[in-house]
Amino acid sequence: MDLPSLAVILQAALSPNPDERKAAEQNLDQFQYAPQHLVRLLQIIVDNNCDMGVRQVASIHFKNFIAKHWSPHDSESQQKILQSDKDLVRDHILVFVTQVPPLLRVQLGECLKTIIHSDYPEQWPHLLDWVKHNLQDQQVYGALFVLRILSRKYEFKSDEERTPVHRIVEETFPHLLNIFNRLVQIANPSIEVADLIKLICKIFWSSIYLEIPKQLFDQNVFNAWMVLFLNVLERPVPLEGQPVDPELKKSWGWWKVKKWTVHILNRLYTRFGDLKLQNPENRAFAQMFQKHYAGKILECHLNLLNVIRMGGYLPDRVINLILQYLSNSISKNSMYTLLQPRLDVLLFEIVFPLMCFNDNDQKLWDEDPHEYVRKGYDIIEDLYSPRTASMDFVSELVRKRGKENLHKFIQFIVEIFKRYDEAPAEYKPYRQKDGALLAIGALCDKLKQTDPYKSELERMLVQHVFPEFSSPVGHLRAKIEINI
Repeated sequence: MDLPSLAVILQAALSPNPDERKAAEQNLDQFQYAPQHLVRLLQIIVDNNCDMGVRQVASIHFKNFIAKHWSPHDSESQQKILQSDKDLVRDHILVFVTQVPPLLRVQLGECLKTIIHSDYPEQWPHLLDWVKHNLQDQQVYGALFVLRILSRKYEFKSDEERTPVHRIVEETFPHLLNIFNRLVQIANPSIEVADLIKLICKIFWSSIYLEIPKQLFDQNVFNAWMVLFLNVLERPVPLEGQPVDPELKKSWGWWKVKKWTVHILNRLYTRFGDLKLQNPENRAFAQMFQKHYAGKILECHLNLLNVIRMGGYLPDRVINLILQYLSNSISKNSMYTLLQPRLDVLLFEIVFPLMCFNDNDQKLWDEDPHEYVRKGYDIIEDLYSPRTASMDFVSELVRKRGKENLHKFIQFIVEIFKRYDEAPAEYKPYRQKDGALLAIGALCDKLKQTDPYKSELERMLVQHVFPEFSSPVGHLRAKIEINI
């Protein structure tokens, strides 16, 4: 089938007439195994003169066929794609993936994932050479896009299956470092720069998720990467182009860069920078990380959190990750020493307000109280929630450093209860009471074991908790019912 005829059939597959649509789908099924059918679909996908709807149908058909037939489990289906067609697809998809709009790139990315997982390195030995060449050429985005898919193949692999990663890192990381270095030096960077840095971060993340590549044990090399990550962490997010809508804002490229940077630094700290967790051969790396970087990251994280204290914006996931880092720092004497001078501000002006009922909660409560209650039980929500991370921080603080922190935090909570009881109904700090109840719930196990608080719990429940069952404020009633 020639290209114009295939385009007509794909157009018919979009028809509102069910009979025309069914006939088109039957035609596609009839010709799907014909030689060069995949190649023709790929040609239509990248043809800017074709209708976008037709190109999208072609991309979906292309993706589904590759997913099903590129590397089928049974040997009988293996012959449904000619080797010559596979060669042509592999040769062209690398170039085409950067030439199509994002809507189509997503589909081609899924195809690349299927092909790479099936064919690399045995049937596609030159893929890494292509990536390396284009990292030094004008096709940097395409090379990074492909390298991200390639690196993800090995992200969760066991040691014996990760052997190809060593060559990938050895061949590409010096070029990635050079590209990263050039990008962070650009004044007034565009959103396209953010997309490139985000891809570099994702590639780095996949490569270090389970183990530190041996190239990064070279302190000069590792330091070069850390200087860049700390630069990105400290640098304010550009204001120009930043969406106003909160849902769009948290997905904006520069905030994604910030999130991935924090993610990487957390992973390095918790998995490879903890002396207690390291095997002997990695102990020197952990010592080096603790000595030269852990404290700098802590300071950057505290400065970032101060943004929300001053009324600025941080995405929920970034707040969550930062608080995870701080929670992991509490038990380490050197890190806790750095944290102490700013601990009261952190605890009472940042962490506790994050535990309180906020404007987003109010909006959800007003629009859909059932969804508000459901989120209170959602484990997945907890993984990304600043509120859950705040509760974890407080729990870890009183568990590991309770002697100097439990009393002052309980006193703070008691003061909120007093202000709430003494204020007239229209001025009661309902949101703070909500956060105080959450805090008591988070510390309940500790309080039940600690004098003098364990003898006071019953009185506290009777005086400050049970009355909220009849509260005129719905979210407080819900808070009591969810937690009790």
